[in-house]
Amino acid sequence: MLGAAPTAAPTAARGPRLFFALLAGVLAGTLAQLQQQALSAPWLYALCALPTGVALCWAVAHRKALPSGPLAQVLALLLSALLVFALCGWRAGLFLGTALERALEGRDLVVSGVVSAMPQRNESGLRFRFEIESAFGGGQPVRLPPRVYLGWYAPIAGAADPADAAQAAGQPASVVAGERWQFTVRLKAPHGASNPHGFDYELWLWEQGLQASGYVRAGAREGAPRRLGQSGAYPLERVRQRVRDAVYERVTERRVAGLIAALVVGDQNAIDRADWDIFRATGVAHLMSISGLHITMFAWVSALLVGWLWRRSERACLAWPAGNAGLVGGVLLAGLYAVFSGWGVPAQRTCLMLLTVSLLRLAGRRWPWPLVWLLACAVVLLGDPWAMLQSGFWLSFVAVGVLFASSAGAPADRAPGLGGRLAAGMREQWLITLALTPLSLLLFGQVSVVGLAANVLAIPWVTLVVTPLALIGAIIAPVWDLAGWCLLALGGYLRLLAELPFATISIAQPPLWAGVAGIAGGMLLALRLPWWLRLGGVPMLLPVLLWQAPRPEMGHFELLAADIGQGNAIIVRTAGHALVYDAGPRFSRESDAGHRMLVPLLRSLDARLDMVLLSHRDTDHTGGAPALLAMQPQAQLLSSIEDTHELQGLRRARRCLAGQTWDWDGVQFTVLHPSAADYDGASRSNALSCVLRISNGAHTALLTGDIEQPQEARLVQGQAEARAPGAQSPVALPGAAGAGPGAGAGAAADPAQELAAAAAPGPWSLRADLLLVPHHGSKTSSSADFLDAVQPRFALVQAGYRNRFGHPAATVLARYAERGITVFDSPHCGAATWVSSTPGQVRCQRQEAQRYWHHVLPP
Repeated sequence: MLGAAPTAAPTAARGPRLFFALLAGVLAGTLAQLQQQALSAPWLYALCALPTGVALCWAVAHRKALPSGPLAQVLALLLSALLVFALCGWRAGLFLGTALERALEGRDLVVSGVVSAMPQRNESGLRFRFEIESAFGGGQPVRLPPRVYLGWYAPIAGAADPADAAQAAGQPASVVAGERWQFTVRLKAPHGASNPHGFDYELWLWEQGLQASGYVRAGAREGAPRRLGQSGAYPLERVRQRVRDAVYERVTERRVAGLIAALVVGDQNAIDRADWDIFRATGVAHLMSISGLHITMFAWVSALLVGWLWRRSERACLAWPAGNAGLVGGVLLAGLYAVFSGWGVPAQRTCLMLLTVSLLRLAGRRWPWPLVWLLACAVVLLGDPWAMLQSGFWLSFVAVGVLFASSAGAPADRAPGLGGRLAAGMREQWLITLALTPLSLLLFGQVSVVGLAANVLAIPWVTLVVTPLALIGAIIAPVWDLAGWCLLALGGYLRLLAELPFATISIAQPPLWAGVAGIAGGMLLALRLPWWLRLGGVPMLLPVLLWQAPRPEMGHFELLAADIGQGNAIIVRTAGHALVYDAGPRFSRESDAGHRMLVPLLRSLDARLDMVLLSHRDTDHTGGAPALLAMQPQAQLLSSIEDTHELQGLRRARRCLAGQTWDWDGVQFTVLHPSAADYDGASRSNALSCVLRISNGAHTALLTGDIEQPQEARLVQGQAEARAPGAQSPVALPGAAGAGPGAGAGAAADPAQELAAAAAPGPWSLRADLLLVPHHGSKTSSSADFLDAVQPRFALVQAGYRNRFGHPAATVLARYAERGITVFDSPHCGAATWVSSTPGQVRCQRQEAQRYWHHVLPP
């Protein structure tokens, strides 16, 4: 008996260690598969999964006969990872097989089907998910993806096609989930913006099971859409829509109604953008959507209530312990709440985690917290592998891990009474805030300094007061008024915090290794270890906190053409300055390129703007300017917009004029167009586009806005006049950062500037290495004479995928091809980056970050 004791511990420990290796393999296999740029054939994944699964099952069944030690654990991890890799790839391949055929993009298709989710409405129209039952193109049946994402928009002002202008004729007052409709639609493959550190819209569509998007055509040629009746499908979605509509009927203030709708039915689109900005600044955005915290708190309250009711019956307690009944009831009710609120991905993850932990508890298992935590992660990833790429996944599980780690080894009575419980809650919130700070900086480049003060009040207020009142309002509508008053009170408190000058900290988005080190350091500080060991987490936080984004060297500059759809937006950076040329389009009342793309991009680069230059007044160039100017209050505004333009009320603009020049860090900026006379005679806004030349003497970029052939001819003529003897030299722009005495073209403030001045071909020249294609590649621009004068090596086209203008035109691209000019457009390239220190290459974000769920266009 005594001799058998030494072998008992290793034998008992073998199971948990192998199980830990298996679970770690799930994470490793999922992560590896998500790095694939392209998928293999589904049958190859199935061929890999079959023998791997058999070998893994045999190894688990005969684990006692297998040799113990690290070798067995490594083998288990590898087999598990390979199996999960193959299964994930097989699932992805099957789904990708339902993609929209390229030949069907842009065609008029007659589809019949069912509205499968609660529609979303804004000022431009409706957006809804549609489950297709039949589809015809040209009278012949065609194969389409099972589910598509459709828009039914208001008329498009100034549309090139009269049919497009009338596409919203006869738009109904409402489209109800579960209704069967027949539409004429135009579809396109899932295609979104591709920017560094930007939102992956194509991944979001993939996770939602949507393989195409498009819009309803309702013009005279297509005929009116037909409501075919109620299908009886999606009854829960119909109930959710009725509840949301009832909220808006009862609560008169739209902003408050939107918040209540978000808490009750999960309609996050109902929340105003201004409110989202406040919630992000105060770190409480997770409370205003159906997040893991809501589901968890709902489960906890429900468990207490079910347990209390269960204890009221002696017979029930004899049949089953009240604690177990409360646990099961809490999970079931939380699941129902998650389904009613839309069954979003965060809610799905939380329900799976709660179910896993509850089953362990009901089975009487008392596993170490790392094993429970890893099991919950693995279960979620087996259900949704692509959740690993969502920020919410990491925020949820790091927070749960911190709670597990901080409570491990704590005495059971560490927080007696109400005061002790409050102290424990404060401590847990502080630890979560500390651990999530490096993760937030890694994911968003921003962290809320006032987040702890905001969450201490907002978490109990929203989860224990506002959310229950909002849910009760679905039965007793007047209660929504009380919920609205509670939200207004909380909003006032949050607004005060958000207006503090130190409310948020933004730094350059750190690389992955620095973020991982920071997260590990935060978790080490949260562990219940001796203080001298926990202090080891402090140096691990330093890389993420002190990270500086790389900048161009002195005398060089960088251009980043953001992927913003149909419009222009280019970030120009020198060693110590930054400028944005145009601010992209406005998509809707609540959405524009500045807020969605440029502000996060500038934050990730930790770029402080010295100037915003808006080429002209068109909304595809100025739509994102308000968000940009609000984020960068110190930036000057240079533009050709008229004095009565609405932007003049936000920041008084200086008029751009040919001849203005300034120097930043050895790089010269010169405005070539328009002249003072152009402001008096121009009839089209395009003719007033500010043309900017950027040069360090050795390499040059030319940004042209929407100039057309008459303005191009003027520039070609102006180049000849500028080179003539006695031509007037450019003048420094008054008030521009870096301009003025000693900072002009001939100041030679440093060796790089002296080199630039010596190499400059004259007062100014159209010759450029990089050209922003005028007017997005319109037929009215890019004349042969202009291209012969510029002679660029590369040309950038910022245009939307399958835009209705047909930009860039085929005839224009042919002119560039004839001259050997390489053209990069946004749909193929995504965000394009060109640096004067490496002038022979243009980096494309879509190629560098390519994954198999991303849309791939033909060359």
